[in-house]
Amino acid sequence: MAEVKFTKTHEWVKIEGEIATVGITNHAQSELGDIVFVELPSAGDKVKSKEQLATIESTKAAAEVYAPISGEITEINSELSQNPQFINEDPYGKGWMVKIKIDNAGDIPEFMDEASYNNFIEKET
Repeated sequence: MAEVKFTKTHEWVKIEGEIATVGITNHAQSELGDIVFVELPSAGDKVKSKEQLATIESTKAAAEVYAPISGEITEINSELSQNPQFINEDPYGKGWMVKIKIDNAGDIPEFMDEASYNNFIEKET
């Protein structure tokens, strides 16, 4: 099973073959509070690493989600349009946002493992 990795902008990514599944971290969803709306890209859209991928609105704030990797959106989690709370309830499961077909597998950025990410958020607060 693929290991979940993390970005400094609080996205998680799980790479399986040439597909990267992306969502926001448990830390990010807890900081945002109750999520009430998610705006996702469309399947077929091209995304570039570090560019805006989606927008999340919560009872506290709106936040941008950034693409951790460049590629083409192959699938979106359409369940989130009716059930945005899935991101709060299960950010690494039912709360996934998009699947991206990676443009160049040799171009995968360095992501943090869970221990490094936890250390990063401790220093951030």
